[in-house]
Amino acid sequence: MGAATKFREVLAKSGLVEAMAAHSPLSAMLAAEAGFDAIWASGFELSAMYGVPDVSVVSMTQHLDMTRAMVDRSGLPVVADIDTGFGNAINVLYAIEQYERAGAAAIVMEDKSFPKVTSLIAGGRQDMVRIEEFQGKIEAVRAARRDPDLVIVARTEALIAGLGQDEALKRARAYEAAGADMILVHSRQKTPDEIEAFVKAWDGKAPIALVPTAYPQMTVARVRALKKIGLLIWGNHGHPRRRGQHRHGRGCLRLAGHEQGQGRREAIPALAHVLPERGPPQVGGYPDRVRSCHHIDDEDAGLEARAPARLDAGVLMAENERRGPEI
Repeated sequence: MGAATKFREVLAKSGLVEAMAAHSPLSAMLAAEAGFDAIWASGFELSAMYGVPDVSVVSMTQHLDMTRAMVDRSGLPVVADIDTGFGNAINVLYAIEQYERAGAAAIVMEDKSFPKVTSLIAGGRQDMVRIEEFQGKIEAVRAARRDPDLVIVARTEALIAGLGQDEALKRARAYEAAGADMILVHSRQKTPDEIEAFVKAWDGKAPIALVPTAYPQMTVARVRALKKIGLLIWGNHGHPRRRGQHRHGRGCLRLAGHEQGQGRREAIPALAHVLPERGPPQVGGYPDRVRSCHHIDDEDAGLEARAPARLDAGVLMAENERRGPEI
């Protein structure tokens, strides 16, 4: 049985697929050990692992290689976060061929322009492509996939971009018409209200996918009560930390055993602590025309003033020796 077929069987059997974010084979194995249904091959987490912002700096090759390794080691269906598809519809054709060959069960592609800016950054540029252009990219996925079970998740950033629910629904309907199997809708709000309003207004047949990073009150019970959600992605909970991968194992187990996040937000470091919002690497040395592409300035993003000091490897080793094992 292929990974995509396995994903669809889990969805058909339980009505909901829960995917835990991962950024490496080890973190994917820990998520599998914790009992999740699938792996979210997170672009944000991989960017953090490389020490760069989630602004299309990490290449398709880097993400693809890690996705392939997670497929190989986890034994779970892997949902690949391919951002905007790495370009236009031509790039999408090639990307899908490669990700399907790597064993991905599903791909998530978003309707922002390339290069993207991560959704939750304050003041980030959130430019959207035209609906017709994104429909063409969905059609490219359908044309490129060899396995008809490969799940196409179309992600709309209309709420993130401040365009409102009507625009989000309009885009979601258009993407379903173009052939999307699921619709992912994202929000930066700190409560589930905006997302719940969208889900209740959704009149399509495609299941909804959610990433409740910003609104941890959205428990599994609350999700199931809405009856329209098929994929729940626990995003950014498995981020790389300098004190060791065992933190991911703890985070997965805590999330799995405590209503998937509710009451456990204090155990998950804030995104700003994972990777300070510094813009492109060494952004202070970039020409203004490059910096303006991402709407980043020193005052808003913190940049050099908030950049973490470089730690000497010997200092880190001494600190770890002093702390001793934590598991």
